[in-house]
Amino acid sequence: MSPAAGSPVATRLRVVSYNLHSLRDDRRALVATVRDLAPDVLLLQEAPRRLRWRSRSAALARAFGLVVAAGGRPAAGNLILTDMRVAVRRAWSRRWPVAGRPVRGAALARCEVAGAPFVAVGAHLSTAAVQRPPQARLLRQAVSGLDAPAVLGADVNDLPGSAAWQALTTGLVDGGATAGGDGAPTFPSDHPRRRIDAVFVDPWIEVDTYRVVDSPLARRASDHLPVVADLRLSTAGAGGQERVGEE
Repeated sequence: MSPAAGSPVATRLRVVSYNLHSLRDDRRALVATVRDLAPDVLLLQEAPRRLRWRSRSAALARAFGLVVAAGGRPAAGNLILTDMRVAVRRAWSRRWPVAGRPVRGAALARCEVAGAPFVAVGAHLSTAAVQRPPQARLLRQAVSGLDAPAVLGADVNDLPGSAAWQALTTGLVDGGATAGGDGAPTFPSDHPRRRIDAVFVDPWIEVDTYRVVDSPLARRASDHLPVVADLRLSTAGAGGQERVGEE
């Protein structure tokens, strides 16, 4: 049955979160891995952020068959790429105060897909234990009060149950903890032992499937394994409790 005119419609969206290890590994394996996953939104950590970061980010997007939506150097190496299904309405970045360590931050893009609004967020927290919880709280503040549901892909650099993880799941849902989710480890890729990468979503977003991709190609492509979340978004946005149709 077709949804009634004007009623909310559920739209599918594939989101991949991936730490690229600053592109130090097998580039062909990386490109093949991403293209095989065919993301609508690709949330990258450790993307180009220094010399010629704009042209390098654009070249990376072309290799993946995607376009640059937000991020790069202003976002401390977090980069958001999208396919042509996704319309990007606004892009901005955040940086967190850091003393004596690499700068950390987030890339954000206000997007729509088939009329369904969302805000894509890519972030990377510090390797220093003392800095992760305050950075996680700043990140959580950055995605609170948005005018559309948030989809956050992050290298948390910490485990579920940690203070940083708890800060992010205050108001957001850990996709890997949902029914049918995948709590598999993501790092290091050659012998995964720690689950430090995840996709978190607004509670109004449905998680259809969630998995960590552990394949020979993915193990060569980076020191992290990619996380894939297949989502359903409502055209009603954050207030879309009545999901009665499907695209």
